[in-house]
Amino acid sequence: MEENAFRNYVSYLAVERGLARNTVDAYGRDVRDFLAFLDDSHRDLQQADREALLEYIQRLYTRLSARSVMRKVAALRSFFRFLLLDGYISHDPTETLESPKTWRSLPKYLTVEEVDQLLQEPDLGKPQGIRDRAMLEVLYAAGLRVSELVRLKLSDFNFDAGFLRTLGKGGKERIVPVGDSAIEALSAYLEQAYPKYKSKNPTTPFLFLSQKGGAMTRQNFWILVEKYGRRIGLASRLSPHVLRHSFATHLLENGADLRAVQLMLGHVDISTTQIYTHVTRERLKKVYQKYHPRA
Repeated sequence: MEENAFRNYVSYLAVERGLARNTVDAYGRDVRDFLAFLDDSHRDLQQADREALLEYIQRLYTRLSARSVMRKVAALRSFFRFLLLDGYISHDPTETLESPKTWRSLPKYLTVEEVDQLLQEPDLGKPQGIRDRAMLEVLYAAGLRVSELVRLKLSDFNFDAGFLRTLGKGGKERIVPVGDSAIEALSAYLEQAYPKYKSKNPTTPFLFLSQKGGAMTRQNFWILVEKYGRRIGLASRLSPHVLRHSFATHLLENGADLRAVQLMLGHVDISTTQIYTHVTRERLKKVYQKYHPRA
């Protein structure tokens, strides 16, 4: 049915609506992409309900701009209106779709293997590499915002208990656990690199310092993260926030409670944290389809 419906739709666009060839081709590609998604997820057009559309749209947001997604959704609205008018379906699932402004993109994140690669990249034979390794470890271990990371002071850490204190948005304090790997990297920094940087600016209260002794800035750390991302061959530009997303995603994938992740991220509303459940559901579906004998 799908192939027949698709051919009739393309003919409808060209003949009855008289659209330009480029427009017909673009709509055709967009609908083909959706039909391929249905096939991959073992659905047909009769099963293309609102839930399927939302799942498809969320996938689009992981690889396309908002403008490109809106164009594809426009093509799907046109396609389903045609299907309804021609009797292929009895209900148009696009009628109940929210405004595109309410859709949220899935956060980009690294795999565990990519994080391991990234953390191994700084040159520990140099003070700068020791500092960078410590910053990356702490950022990933605690899921901090970059603004929180660069404001950290030594007094914010409790090494024995394994946690740090940070001030998030609105000056709200939160306590976040820090694992052994991050503590080890931070201890190496304090012993081998921090004294050198601190000697150039003895009165600074901040923990992570530049080579001139000033506090590491958000912009400079962003540049460092991008550099290390390129070195390990990431296709897209790496940002500090991707490590924060990775922190949350990996916790949930390994069974962490959503409420606990919300507290560690410093989200006021749990609905902000729930975006990560879409990521974990996607991962579970892929695992199921790969390993279940009758998937």
